Amino acid sequence: MAPLRWGIASVGLISHDFVTALATLPKEDHQVVAVAARKLEDAEKFAKKHDIEKFYEGYDALGKDPTVDVVYIGAIVIKHFELGKMMLDYGKHVLCEKPLCVNEGQAKQLLNHAKEKKLFFMEAIWSRFFPAYIHLKKRIDSGELGDITEVEAEFGYPLAGIERCKLNALGGGTILDLGVYTIQVSLWVFRDYPVKITAKGQLNDDGVDVAMEATLDFPKGGVARIKTSALGLLNNKAVIRGTKGTIILHDFWSCVSLTDIDGSLVEFPLPKARYDFNFPNSCNLRYEAEATRQHILAGKLESESIPHSESLRIARIEDALRRQIGVRYAEDEQFKA
Repeated sequence: MAPLRWGIASVGLISHDFVTALATLPKEDHQVVAVAARKLEDAEKFAKKHDIEKFYEGYDALGKDPTVDVVYIGAIVIKHFELGKMMLDYGKHVLCEKPLCVNEGQAKQLLNHAKEKKLFFMEAIWSRFFPAYIHLKKRIDSGELGDITEVEAEFGYPLAGIERCKLNALGGGTILDLGVYTIQVSLWVFRDYPVKITAKGQLNDDGVDVAMEATLDFPKGGVARIKTSALGLLNNKAVIRGTKGTIILHDFWSCVSLTDIDGSLVEFPLPKARYDFNFPNSCNLRYEAEATRQHILAGKLESESIPHSESLRIARIEDALRRQIGVRYAEDEQFKA
């Protein structure tokens, strides 16, 4: 069986991590055949480092490459809609970094376009493919945690000075950059949409949130308390409480260990990679890459773990949080949900 042939759109830090993680998987299953960036020299440098045969200036050339089966989009969020639509128009399957789009309106248009093109498209909510998340899901499904009553998830790093995080025009703010993780873990646990969302936050001079706290009330009485910050380090744990016990996901967004119901530490070691990663535990990206391959081989257009409907729920919650805090993007006028 031929390997899944990847094209990489954008050569930033996360694209380096993705390709490095991909290289830990069997070569007969995954092959990176091309990379594109806005500047040819950047694409060439990336290609040489990662032993990629073809490199392109601009993303149209990547889309036109007949040897590319699927494109990984690692660009900043304001480029996701444009690049996602472009790659679909060129007949490519797509794995697009999170958050999927700036708002629900954009996400809905993009996912509808994928359906029309009959191509696989997935928002890269990598956490849901981790062994730790699968372990948690089994505990919930088996009833060992009892009825889930509460999720506490907080995610914070000192990011306030980073351009993509602080500028409104770049889709900045912690709700999109960090909040997507706290939202997705809450939905993963409760498997429902909140009946009430209550948020407060702190904005910078450019009108994007540097801190956010919110409560999501779910239909059966469960509550998720989520918190994000670009001002400093938070505990970065997700605590899942049920009537029969508690599980804690450590560094829940890139989790490789958890404290189980009995208080024991369960670890999920990652393989050694060729290069160092830019972000913690990025070798975990290998799991979503392999899931993408399996879905495409099976002829599926979306993933059961992060279906299109779930991406829209996440975007809808992000929009609700931003509205309450007062964060508005130019795209909010152009793309209505």
